[in-house]
Amino acid sequence: MGRGELTDAAWERTALMLPGVDGRGRPWRDHRQVAKGVRWRLRTGAPWRDLPQRYGPWKTVYERHRRWPADGTWNRILHSVQADADLAGRVDGSMAGVDSTSCRAHQHAAGARKAKPRVQKKRTTPRHHRPDEGLGRSRAALTCKIHLAGEGGCRPTSLLPTPGQWGDAPQMIEVLDRIRVLRPRVGRPRTRPDHISGDKAYSSRQNRRYLRRRDIRHTIAEPKNQRSNRRRKGSNGDRPAGFDRDRYRRHNEVERTVNRLKNSRAVATRYDKRAYVSHRTKTVAAIRLWPRQ
Repeated sequence: MGRGELTDAAWERTALMLPGVDGRGRPWRDHRQVAKGVRWRLRTGAPWRDLPQRYGPWKTVYERHRRWPADGTWNRILHSVQADADLAGRVDGSMAGVDSTSCRAHQHAAGARKAKPRVQKKRTTPRHHRPDEGLGRSRAALTCKIHLAGEGGCRPTSLLPTPGQWGDAPQMIEVLDRIRVLRPRVGRPRTRPDHISGDKAYSSRQNRRYLRRRDIRHTIAEPKNQRSNRRRKGSNGDRPAGFDRDRYRRHNEVERTVNRLKNSRAVATRYDKRAYVSHRTKTVAAIRLWPRQ
């Protein structure tokens, strides 16, 4: 068995979530072989055409990886492994951290060559990409951003891709709303962690009010300008909860989650042009982290 490939136990859990064969047309290539090819490309970040022959035709692996995000296959697998971990008592819901990371877009993801116009005109507005591609221009180049929430075991519970220039604070509510750990034997899914930690980028009135409304305790660092502005308003200022430095030390758990997620080279650099394919590539990387103890 090669490094990073599927074990028999992991395949037994994964095979139940994959689409079945309907009996029409030619028989499908083995799902396990295709899944191994997807994981190999995720770990190495190599072009699809350079896929080793032991995984079958590269176009078959690519098309399967492109179709499965559309029907929610990767999402079902992620929810399944999260539910298995929760059933085994390996989900630490006492603390969840929220953070983001930027991923530079490779030239293959940034766009195709465009034909030169017949009349060269002076460009008055910056070039923008389609809003559904999740690409944005930052100081360096075209980038995308991954907003995520991670539980205490350094594993992601929800992911949200955005263009690279989007801020962190406006995305926190959407990231927390995406937390959904299924509990088939207990009842409703787990959607609310006991405590939330965040750095200064997530300090805003809207976020604090949202957390208070959901009765979620939080430890979010407050920037110096917000602190001075609140003191200037006096009793009219929106006073945050007391800052617990000991709890804030656990914010490094979500930072380590980001580090583990970007160990996959296809996540650290975006190679997929379509946003939904790129998002599911990150979902596959999250699935790899969950079976671990």
